[in-house]
Amino acid sequence: MRYLRVSPQKARLVLELIKGRKVEEARNTLLFTKKRVAASIGKLLQSALDNANFLSAEKNLDVDIDNLYVKNAIANDGPRMKRIRPAPQGRAFRYVRRIAHITLVLAERGNGAAHPSGETRTAARAAAPAKRRTPAAKKAAGGAKKKKAAVK
Repeated sequence: MRYLRVSPQKARLVLELIKGRKVEEARNTLLFTKKRVAASIGKLLQSALDNANFLSAEKNLDVDIDNLYVKNAIANDGPRMKRIRPAPQGRAFRYVRRIAHITLVLAERGNGAAHPSGETRTAARAAAPAKRRTPAAKKAAGGAKKKKAAVK
């Protein structure tokens, strides 16, 4: 959802409540949250759920609606509206009205090894041992970069 007239900081408060939860839990949480932005995020979540339902029905992709969860929820800054408020003694104070771009990503939680989700892939990547370079190899790599920069 783009250009939502709410501060991104306030939107992040609500998004943190639903991040990582199943879709049904997230919908219930948004219904009982007393923040104004919760209604807009609820509409966005419903739209994402409808998109997943469309993919499973029309595009013949294997999406199990019951296993969907909120994988990622981000509130980024949009453009800012600068406004002026009258102040005492003929002065004017400037203030900023913030706008948010909200991104919501749903993913399917895998049932073990049958269908790995994005999180299990990153966990497997993190479990692999990291390759360490010796200090001599680091120095040689750093020296090669400096020589290339000097040649250019």
